[in-house]
Amino acid sequence: MIAHITYRGLICLVIVVMAGAEVQESFSPECKQFLYMGTLPRGLEEQPFKKICQFYEGKPRFVTLYDTFNHIPVYSAYIFKRSDGSKKVDVPWMYEPQLSTVSGPRDMQQFPSENIHKSFEDAQAVLDDYSNTVIFERGQLNPDEHQAHPDDKAATYTLTNVVPQVREFNIGPWKMHEHTIRRRLNNYCRGSAYVVTGITTSGHTIRRHNINRLGIPTYLWSAYCCIDFDHNAPYSERSKLPTFAAYGLNDSENNRVQEMTVQQLEDFLKKVTYVESSFQIFYDNCVPPNSANSALHLP
Repeated sequence: MIAHITYRGLICLVIVVMAGAEVQESFSPECKQFLYMGTLPRGLEEQPFKKICQFYEGKPRFVTLYDTFNHIPVYSAYIFKRSDGSKKVDVPWMYEPQLSTVSGPRDMQQFPSENIHKSFEDAQAVLDDYSNTVIFERGQLNPDEHQAHPDDKAATYTLTNVVPQVREFNIGPWKMHEHTIRRRLNNYCRGSAYVVTGITTSGHTIRRHNINRLGIPTYLWSAYCCIDFDHNAPYSERSKLPTFAAYGLNDSENNRVQEMTVQQLEDFLKKVTYVESSFQIFYDNCVPPNSANSALHLP
């Protein structure tokens, strides 16, 4: 069941009080490694979202900015790993203990077999939220096909990395975009490729037991930054490096994914969502340090 609510931006957010090492106000160095120049996208600082360093099997895997009111990630940021695009299909879905308890383990955990979701469903999505959503599928912002190591793939199967995606969009245009980016970065990125994939919302929700449970993304967007790339790549690909971006409408129709510059994406997001005028996805626009084109970064 879908309902529409109207609100100005994202207000009346539920603030969940917590402590712990990995859900925190600022990331540790081991978690900043997934961000270009160790810097979060700026322009969202005034929103009371939760920063999650996604740990699996004792190691950080990627980072997520999470909306505990809409129970969906705002974005996930990760390092792309060269892969053949295979999926790890035998992984159970997991949740983030530290969003709900003051002493939870830092590793994401498998959902319990018993129906005890009440202990943490106020702060995050649970499996029941997706159980009757015929139109929607669980769409990963950090997709497993952009990772290589089995544990890195497994770590993408947490509901804190998932948003409701319309099935036709998820298995069609957006999946093709993920394939395109994988092939491009596989072939032409020589160093680390930093990726940020996020969403916009407009107030539509998935309801369960007559309660708003999941915000439904209006658009999905993604951008990457790879400053060490193959300068001999074909122009059609070289022109999309070191950085490029895209967005698509999360719908069954008119859902073509459009590629564009990161600046064009930022301008688009400033018009359709809650980011501030200072919004910037990558530090200094992904201009390499000491480059002749490098601009002075203003905090």
